[in-house]
Amino acid sequence: MTGWHLAQINIARAAASIDDPMMAEFVAQLDAINAVADESPGFVWRLQSESGNATDIQAYADPRVIINMSVWETAEALFNYVYKSDHLSVLRRRKDWFERSHRPSTTLWWIEEGTMPTVEDGVSRLDLLAEHGPTAHAFTFKERFPPPNERSEKTAWPDLVPEEYCMGWA
Repeated sequence: MTGWHLAQINIARAAASIDDPMMAEFVAQLDAINAVADESPGFVWRLQSESGNATDIQAYADPRVIINMSVWETAEALFNYVYKSDHLSVLRRRKDWFERSHRPSTTLWWIEEGTMPTVEDGVSRLDLLAEHGPTAHAFTFKERFPPPNERSEKTAWPDLVPEEYCMGWA
């Protein structure tokens, strides 16, 4: 055990309200994609309401902004779920259901094992990333930071680069 887990938040503004027919294909896949996450190696926790997903959790005033948060044992475990599982087919089609954002929509950060992030934690980490770029407090797969117990001035931490897996915003 490392004593640290990786938290992540991602948000997206839906092209229409979640109950609009335009979003039906996305909504129809939620249970299956969430089950893939739940069964993935390294998965710890995900934000969900009584509906079994987080599409009805309001983190922003805009009701079309959808939030997703989860906790993983390692960055590699999350990366494998996002870019090397059935989740990738949904990710590649995000332009069909979501508007492109010019602000960061995903960030990662380390939390002590056994704790769970709040929605407010996630939103504040996204704001940190937008204001300061990747830091040890809010980072990306491309520019990662090690857990606090592994940091030193000489730590070389390999980044995970999703570009080859991630398509759809060309």
